[in-house]
Amino acid sequence: RFELDENGSIITGTYQKGAVKGIAFWRVLTAPFRVFFSSDGLTIVMICLFLLVMSGVFNILDKTNGIKIFMKKLMAKFSTKKIAVVIIFVLMFMLFGSFFGMYEELVTLLPLVVVFMLSLGFDTMTGLGVCLMSACFGFSAAITNPFSVGLASEMSGVDILDGVWLRIIFFFIIFAIISVFLVIHIKRITKDPKKSLTYEMDKPKKSALLSEDTSLSDSDKKVFKVYAVFFAVQLVVLVLIATIRALSSLAIPILAVTFLLGGIVSGLLVCKMKGDVFKHLGNGMLSMFPAVALIAIASSVKLVMSESGIIDTIMNYVIVALDGQSKFVCILLIYFLILFLQIFIGSASAKIMLIIPIIMPICKALGISPSTVILTYCIADGFTDVIIPTNPILLISLSMMGVSYGKWVKWTWLVQIIIFVLTVLILLFAVTIGY
Repeated sequence: RFELDENGSIITGTYQKGAVKGIAFWRVLTAPFRVFFSSDGLTIVMICLFLLVMSGVFNILDKTNGIKIFMKKLMAKFSTKKIAVVIIFVLMFMLFGSFFGMYEELVTLLPLVVVFMLSLGFDTMTGLGVCLMSACFGFSAAITNPFSVGLASEMSGVDILDGVWLRIIFFFIIFAIISVFLVIHIKRITKDPKKSLTYEMDKPKKSALLSEDTSLSDSDKKVFKVYAVFFAVQLVVLVLIATIRALSSLAIPILAVTFLLGGIVSGLLVCKMKGDVFKHLGNGMLSMFPAVALIAIASSVKLVMSESGIIDTIMNYVIVALDGQSKFVCILLIYFLILFLQIFIGSASAKIMLIIPIIMPICKALGISPSTVILTYCIADGFTDVIIPTNPILLISLSMMGVSYGKWVKWTWLVQIIIFVLTVLILLFAVTIGY
């Protein structure tokens, strides 16, 4: 076991063997329950409550057609400006993912987005890029994403806005890459429609789906105004958290409370049956319980490893092995470790609970800042969600649109390589400047 300083960080060079002799097997079995009463219990409870609140509010937003109406508003306003509307949609989907951690919720809008792209004369692949790819890349190029940056910051004991300047720059670089990629694709298929990988399957779709109505009724306009105010309030809260240092350490509780109250009030204003608001809230929370269970199990791994002395032993071996190595090599090893875990664990929250308690003390001992570790986690966690064949959201989305995995890889492999090279360069830059 290592000795700890007053901040709870390990003191390098203090590792002693034989300090712990394992734990009883029943403690291993009960760890997913005991973890809520451990030293990390309050943090885990707060994280779980936050996930439940976010899921419940997003379900209210979905069931009251909030996001769909936002999209219809954009469709009606920019339907004659084809390239502009594609770029605006990309930015909108990325912002929702980057700030609020919306990914799966946005992918439910995929059929509507594809319909709109077909009505503009584009193809199914454009719709997939605008919706699926943009939502995923926005989630990964996280600025304040509560499910990655927020949780990792909470677990690391740092403010959610520490190092935010580089994450903002990274976000706009990714936005530029997706926009250029899609514009090049659009110009290519506009010049020769047969170059589209979905040309044959899109011909009957276009004639059948062009009738999609993008006009807004009076009730739709009310919903748009209510939710516009709701998101405006959330952005104001984010700005206040960014500018008032005392609020930064309470970012997750503040966001949870404002989301919950704002979501309920907005739902009550737009729902005819007021009781449906709490029904939608409850159903949304229930859908998140499997993720909460997964977080408890992932957190229990750290608890068992800590109680039995395994975690300190692993950290000691890693620190000794990496001693004298460059920080860039260390960060790359962490990057590839998270990429490997991506194949088996899709949940960003579960991976954070599993890996951050292990890698963060190691990185601190090696002189690598929490901001660099969090940035590494975010870029390793998400981008491959739209290329790894084990990701259920990717497979469901492709099946929904009738696009084979082979066609998708053929269309996106180059942008994935570009993103990978870029992320390695970003990490090199972060380590070089002591980010």
